Amino acid sequence: MSRLTRSIIYFIALISPIMTLHGQINTEQVLRIGANTNYFEDYVLSIQYFNQVITVNPRLAKPYFYRAIAKLNLDDFAGAEEDATLTIERNPFITEAYEVRGVARQNQGKNREAIEDYNRVLEMFPEERGVLFNKAMAQGSIKDRKGAAETFEALLKKYPRHSEGYLGRARLHLENKDTVAAKADIDKALSLNSSSVNAYVMRADIAIHSGKDYKAALADIDKAIELHPESAGLYINRAYLRYMNDNFYGAFDDYDHALKLEPTNEMALFNRGLLRTEVHDTNKAIEDFTTVINLNSNDYKALYNRSILLAEIGDYDAAIADIDRVLEAYPDFAAAYFLRYDINRRKGDMRRAEADYNKSIALAKTTIPVTPDRQFADNAQGSTDGQAGEDDGEEPSRQTETQEQVKKRFSSLTTMSANYTPENNLTTIRGKVQDQELRVELEPIFMITYYTSPTEIKLNGEYIREVNDLNATGLLRFGLQVTNREPSLRDPDLEERHRSSINFYNSYIANHSPRAVDHFGRAMDLYTIEDFDNALKDINTALELTPDFALAHLLRAQINYLRKQKTGKSAEGTRKILRPEDVADVLADIDATIALSPFMPVAFYNKGVILAETGQLEEALKAFNRAIELKPGFGEAFFNRGYVYLTLGDKEHALPDLSRAGEFGIVQSYPLLKRMTSGR
Repeated sequence: MSRLTRSIIYFIALISPIMTLHGQINTEQVLRIGANTNYFEDYVLSIQYFNQVITVNPRLAKPYFYRAIAKLNLDDFAGAEEDATLTIERNPFITEAYEVRGVARQNQGKNREAIEDYNRVLEMFPEERGVLFNKAMAQGSIKDRKGAAETFEALLKKYPRHSEGYLGRARLHLENKDTVAAKADIDKALSLNSSSVNAYVMRADIAIHSGKDYKAALADIDKAIELHPESAGLYINRAYLRYMNDNFYGAFDDYDHALKLEPTNEMALFNRGLLRTEVHDTNKAIEDFTTVINLNSNDYKALYNRSILLAEIGDYDAAIADIDRVLEAYPDFAAAYFLRYDINRRKGDMRRAEADYNKSIALAKTTIPVTPDRQFADNAQGSTDGQAGEDDGEEPSRQTETQEQVKKRFSSLTTMSANYTPENNLTTIRGKVQDQELRVELEPIFMITYYTSPTEIKLNGEYIREVNDLNATGLLRFGLQVTNREPSLRDPDLEERHRSSINFYNSYIANHSPRAVDHFGRAMDLYTIEDFDNALKDINTALELTPDFALAHLLRAQINYLRKQKTGKSAEGTRKILRPEDVADVLADIDATIALSPFMPVAFYNKGVILAETGQLEEALKAFNRAIELKPGFGEAFFNRGYVYLTLGDKEHALPDLSRAGEFGIVQSYPLLKRMTSGR
């Protein structure tokens, strides 16, 4: 048990269960429940408890501290750093908060700031094992190799059986190009812990790049897979090793298995495409490269290789379109000009062919600056052969590679990083939900309905004042609710209940003076049984009778939107793509709702969703901004605004929004946060 965990338990023990104040939550009891929930790794739910305490008493330090731990476990590193800082501002004597903040900063690449936090902890606890290890790793990341070596020395002197310490020092030796010392530390780590997946992967990496001993590397990767058979990355690495040992069938099997584990793994798809190219399975290779490009439209390696294959099957225009995109990104890439020369030559366009040939020859002996975003460069086959790297202390802009190295990088199998860490794939909202393979899409619109699907994160529907007021009149036969997770009603008894209600309205409306509320009530019953056409007729009548009926405008927008969506999903399970002109009437009704009820956050939120879905992103941001102004705790609006920012390429603004959304219980924020930060 780490000291950080012990301290959490210690804090829990200090909490008194007694609080006699009435009219507010028992903050200490809720804090204790949240801390216990944290302990059982239900991090998303625990955050909701801490939010309650913070709302009642924002001056307390402990709820921020516990929430920081929860966010750290969910890989929301920016959010964890912020909460740890808030903890320290309220109580600078909670030493563990510096440790949490250090870990959060280190995971964001803020290594110098992390070291400052670790030093603060070490002032009080100079032999804290985890902090010494993290500090040494951070020192290595900022190229303070002397400092890192001294910290590792102190760590291993105090804890000579700390296997991860030897692996950390092994990485430092590798940065110093001392593979002999690195291998000795790895062997020592394995003598202490024969189940260390990291050690086997690192030793295999040394065998590959230092001695080209592919058989020894294969044996280590086999062992790693035996220990952790659910890692797609290990199968990708073994496929490469099998390929280097001339076992093509084994390599294909491993790529196929990796893709069973992770169907959208771009590296496995790309590598399998290269292997299919080599065995002249051209059409299937094109399929693999196309899948990669569909997943990442800026994958220039896949574009380059697909261009070669498209030219082979005579699709010259498509081949040129692909290689044109590569040259836009790599305007000094000689092999790409030569490929375009060859395609134009086959087409018979000799004027363009000659220009590309001359450009290719002129560039052939030049070198190309290495840019920080070069694809897979650090893990490419042979990437360390005579090539400058960050370990040499050069700025990326000053590093160069030859034209041959660039071409090799674009057409070589790639492997996963040796700094591999096994993780668990969980299947519920408990634990590390960021590891789930969730479909990430916009949070849907909120709907007026009679039924909701409460969860342990969100027990109640959304609040709209007008809905509350209408329910209070008792004029409707059932209580209205607001949700963006409307349950699917398959119960015949429920359907009969609403058909009976419709018959009641039929009789009542036929024998009484017309009232908008009665047509609205019947429209709700018709909507519930999915008779959208007749529901719209009633809503239109309600608005003819009472044009300023805000909820009727909102309901009409909702029904028209769902009709256009055809139950909201396409056959593939994704939202149907709508154009701006498709939703003009929907937006008109939402604007009418806003004009009548300008302080309704849901109306602005729904407008933002529909604008975002139809590609009107800047306008969508304005709508989400207003929704958040009106309701600062609107998690769905934070998530969607972050999603839109990411779509616009604005990661700086997106990540804080996703962190806030996760804080408010939007579970899919965490897989997206992890996806956006793991490629750092």
